[in-house]
Amino acid sequence: MKRFLTILKRTMIIFFGINLLVVIAGFLYLQQPIFGKAPSGERLERIKLSPHFKSGRFENLSNTPGLSEGYSYAGIIYNQYFKSHPNREPQKLIPTTKTDLLQLDPEENVLVWFGHSSYFMQLEGKTFLVDPVLSGNASPVPGSLKAYKGTDRYIVEDFPEIDYLLISHDHYDHLDYTTIVGLRDKVKTVVCGLGVGSHFEYWGYAPNVIIENDWNETLDFGDLKIHTTTARHFSGRALSRNNTLWLSYVVETPNRKIYVGGDSGYESHLAEIGNIHGPFDLAILDNGQYNVAWKEIHFKPEEVVQAAIDLRAKRLMPVHSSKFSLAMHPWNEPLSEVYKFSQEQNVPVVTPIIGEKVMLDDDTQLFNQWWIE
Repeated sequence: MKRFLTILKRTMIIFFGINLLVVIAGFLYLQQPIFGKAPSGERLERIKLSPHFKSGRFENLSNTPGLSEGYSYAGIIYNQYFKSHPNREPQKLIPTTKTDLLQLDPEENVLVWFGHSSYFMQLEGKTFLVDPVLSGNASPVPGSLKAYKGTDRYIVEDFPEIDYLLISHDHYDHLDYTTIVGLRDKVKTVVCGLGVGSHFEYWGYAPNVIIENDWNETLDFGDLKIHTTTARHFSGRALSRNNTLWLSYVVETPNRKIYVGGDSGYESHLAEIGNIHGPFDLAILDNGQYNVAWKEIHFKPEEVVQAAIDLRAKRLMPVHSSKFSLAMHPWNEPLSEVYKFSQEQNVPVVTPIIGEKVMLDDDTQLFNQWWIE
């Protein structure tokens, strides 16, 4: 009996020792700069004044669970990693090209997409960069959620000075530490949601280049207005959740309006934005990484088209696909489905290949169905 108790004691010591080491390793790993820094001090005090910040976290306008009723995180993990989901990644290289951003005619109004939700715009002589992720990874865990082979055509050195860096929210597939640090000397102004500026300051950006906005606010730069508008999503890095605000944007110049949707689920805010700010020349909307288990926080393809109609958009550009597999659907299903629904609803759709120049003044520009394998 004494020998048994000695063995049991040693076993318990080893067990608790291993768990302690795991906890310590996890804590140290979370101290890496990639996780950013939670808002504090004056920034946190400003956050507390927002009508959308309640009980220590930001909330959507309507009830928005991270997982829909009847689903669990354990079930999602099992489904994603232990079941087969055919064609989640392309079987061959996705077609791409490379526009020289450093040699653009300053009179051109163009958009260049880099896959997923990252794109560059030049409007009325001003340059914009939205949610750039150029590191080839959409996760803080090395080797996970890697970009499809061949889709990383652009590096930081390919970019001119950026007048406005627009960040929709602080998830890793939209706010990429490596890219943001690399762009630091090229960015004149950062626009982001409340609290997100804390990451930027931690990563070496000067406080005077960072503008943090709430929903339904307007930045007036003379001939350019940037409206920060509502989205239905969530935020968080490391172990924090909803301590920073997620946004959509209206970019308005004297000659055009573009809706930058970020990530969102379908809701009545879209029609409201359309009524206040529409019609839009182009609506760029989240289309991809959807699932019935999280239908409140990402559009399904038919909802993308309906959102464009609600926004009163002349053209629709679907993004949030074709670079990372964050859901279980086939990699090209988002584009094939939104294309089908757009044809049914007579909504012109803009579907460039990665790196292709979209002419924002040409509503007749045609695009191939390049996603058909």
